[in-house]
Order: sequence, then C-alpha cells, then structure tokens
Amino acid sequence: MRRSLILAAVVLATLASSIGGAGAQQQRVQVGVLECRGGASVGFVVGSVTHLGCVLRAEGMPEDRYVATIRKVGLDLGITQESALAWGVFAPVARLGPGGLSGDYVGAQGSATLGVGVGGNVLVGGSANSIALQPLSLQGQVGVSIAAGLESLELRPGR
Repeated sequence: MRRSLILAAVVLATLASSIGGAGAQQQRVQVGVLECRGGASVGFVVGSVTHLGCVLRAEGMPEDRYVATIRKVGLDLGITQESALAWGVFAPVARLGPGGLSGDYVGAQGSATLGVGVGGNVLVGGSANSIALQPLSLQGQVGVSIAAGLESLELRPGR
C-alpha cells in the first residue's frame, strides 16, 4: 500500500507542476469553491465511475448546482461508501454565470482508503480549457480502496 501512496503522490505532483506551467500562460483568478458529495463507488481494477452532486459557492452569487460524473482510468481497487471533494475554481474572469462550469475536465488523481481515507486531484477543462479545479483540501472517503491514474470530470447543470 505504501508503494501505491508514493505513486499517487508522484502522479499528483507531476500534474500540479504541469498545471502550474499552464497557469503562467493564462492569468486565472479564484472565483469560488466547488464542493461535491457522492455515494458509493466500486473500483474495477482499471477504472471506475462515480456520480456526485456539486455546488459552486462564490461570494455575492447564488449557489450554482451541478451534476458530476467522475471516470477514473488506472489502478482502482476497492469500494467506498461516500466521497466529499472540494476544489478552488480558477477562471480567466472574476465571475461565472449560471452553469459557467459546465464542461469536461481532465487530470491526474490518487487516493488511498482504509476506513477513512484521503486523495487529491487537479483538473483542467470547461470553456476552451480555461478553468482549473485545484484541490483546496484532500478528498475524504469512507471504505477500502486504492487508486492512482487519470481522471475525467463531466459537469452538467443540476437542480
């Protein structure tokens, strides 16, 4: 398990440094925080699919709700009962309109869970790949699992 944690950390560090380089090319400001919660997830050795309900919280703006689908490809073994994630949302503009985060995002991820566990991921996408989702804190999970690899996030307007 220790080897997998190290692998997950290396994947995240590599992606974070590449995202940092991309951020230097295009100025981004933090527009809010995207908080997501979801139910059970089952890892299928080479991937998994998880559905989440998300809310973008931005100062001075009403809550903006989304439905998210996360697809992972790579090492993904185990079962989690629930997940909670939070990302800082960085965009080229200070405010996004309703549904402004809708789109597809990609990046790297890693996590480990034995009872209560942690993970993290950095994603880029949205309108013309101009939005970055960067972890504010580590992902929280309950279950037994280990995962590292590539991740895609599809965000659609929700209720």
